[in-house]
Amino acid sequence: MNKPKKPQMMKSATAALKLEVYLPATPREFQERMVSREEFDELRRNPPGWLVDLRRDGPHPRHVVAARLRISNSGLARGGITEPLTTAQIAELVADPPPWLERERETQAEVLREQRRLRGRDEGTDRANG
Repeated sequence: MNKPKKPQMMKSATAALKLEVYLPATPREFQERMVSREEFDELRRNPPGWLVDLRRDGPHPRHVVAARLRISNSGLARGGITEPLTTAQIAELVADPPPWLERERETQAEVLREQRRLRGRDEGTDRANG
């Protein structure tokens, strides 16, 4: 006889990262337990109110803040942003970007252009060799 499958579990920090929310802002019950794959899938399909609110208003984790500002995580650090930001704080930065944010956006755009150039070069090389 086959043993019943043990459910896949993940730490709450991993679940928060995958849900793109800031773990310390989640309810204590969520922070203090393991999350099964089934529970995680249900959170994605039918997010509870606290998850909807966190995704909408924040505070947001660094990678979400960086993405919304269209810069890298390193760019956030260079800009002196070390704490999570709310949606309102991000909107303020976007509405009136400080000089560091404009520089970081230019740097990020340059990095993305270079990645596209290299990808195009590599694809051309692959076709020539294929």
